Amino acid sequence: MSQVMIARGWLFGAAAALALAAGGLGFALAGFQGTKDGGAVKPAARKILYWYDPMIPAEHHEGPGLSSMGMQTIPRYADEGGASAQVPGISVDASASQALGLRIATVQRGELASSLTATGTIDFNQRDVAVVQARAGGFVQRVYGRAPGDVVGAGAPLADILVPEWGGAQAEFLAVRRTGNAALTQAARQRLVLLGMPSGTIASVERTGRPHNVVTISTPTGGVIKTLDVRTGMTMTAGQTLAEVNGLGTVWLNAAVPEAIAGPLKPGQSVQATLAAFPGETLSGRVSAILPQTQADSRTLTVRIELPNRGGRLRPGMFATVSLGGSTQPALLVPSEALIRTGKRTLIMLALDKGRYRPAEVQTGREAGDDTEILAGLSEGEKIVASGQFLIDSEASLSGVKARPIGGAAAAKSASTAALYETVGKIEQITATSVTLSHEPVPAIGWPAMTMTFQLPDPKIARGLKTGDRVRFGFDRPPTGPTVRRMTKVAGQ
Repeated sequence: MSQVMIARGWLFGAAAALALAAGGLGFALAGFQGTKDGGAVKPAARKILYWYDPMIPAEHHEGPGLSSMGMQTIPRYADEGGASAQVPGISVDASASQALGLRIATVQRGELASSLTATGTIDFNQRDVAVVQARAGGFVQRVYGRAPGDVVGAGAPLADILVPEWGGAQAEFLAVRRTGNAALTQAARQRLVLLGMPSGTIASVERTGRPHNVVTISTPTGGVIKTLDVRTGMTMTAGQTLAEVNGLGTVWLNAAVPEAIAGPLKPGQSVQATLAAFPGETLSGRVSAILPQTQADSRTLTVRIELPNRGGRLRPGMFATVSLGGSTQPALLVPSEALIRTGKRTLIMLALDKGRYRPAEVQTGREAGDDTEILAGLSEGEKIVASGQFLIDSEASLSGVKARPIGGAAAAKSASTAALYETVGKIEQITATSVTLSHEPVPAIGWPAMTMTFQLPDPKIARGLKTGDRVRFGFDRPPTGPTVRRMTKVAGQ
């Protein structure tokens, strides 16, 4: 029994020693195979500073797991950023970007829809006023029952005036006319004209041969009677005002526009108006004048708008809401939701290459609908974060990333234009404005080897080159697309 136990123990030990030797040999073979096939040393592991949740950037963890919000944490590496770290900013990987719901938009030019609205009231057109005066002294024999506020047509009678002076002059004219002396008759007729006698009255005297010293005063134009100072039995003097008539063909809409938004307004531009008296109806007019005085109590400017008044429906005192058209010049626009307003300044989050982001300070202008005008701080074609930018801005603040100043937009644009990426490729097709190249990888921007078309801004760049030539070329990446800036034929072809 003891011998059997000893034999079994010896066999077990031998088997274990054999397994250990086989494992060691397998490990050695695996190591050798790796060095033989790979031929490269395994890169050193990246150093992890801490683990964090992009939605709670201030919360750091020692290892992977869940954050206080139940989200999976991601590592923050010491060398995060690589070559792109030369540009200030923070990095967010693709999975975190998707979790944050980041949405990228492009800065572009467009026309900003009008957002200037104001209220106003209808008033008389003060440029369409007719003054009715007595041309000679006399007495009012009859009035025609008019009153201020009456709407009358052109030629409506107001009063009959007895002018004694006209009666004597007309009698002299008729006496001279009977003499047959044409020169004296013309002189006597001219005297009637100089006395202010209407041509119709003179013609009536010539036709009937009797004096007409009673003249009917009528309105020269149609409209509303604003003032009427004539009564039966009154004595009138030459030049005395009898009435004022205001035309109703057009009316003024005086709108009170806040001075802060009145800058883009110009005389002559079109506007739209809606009146409470005519719901659902929109009237079109134009700005006839912007009054020079500002109302100190309301800080508003009065914008005078001229509206057609067909049928006389628009009456002074009516209330209206005005939509004022903005400038028609193109503006640099971004989504309004992309703006980060701190109270002291306005920021926007730039979307850089390789998942990097950096805040930039901007100066905003008008805002309408979903768009805001950018006056300074951005260039056309730049990428910005339109959604989820507040969390990235918090991380940038904690990381000490400074916002790009307003003056840095132009500098960044010129720097990107000046930075050329070089590689070697073969010309597949060439035209006056483009060149198609099958090129080698471009490690600086992470491009693999591929065939693509580049813009050719100047045909002189490709002078002497043809399809099939192998060339070394430098290109940049403006907003319009990759553009070749220089290209030379590779020696030895």
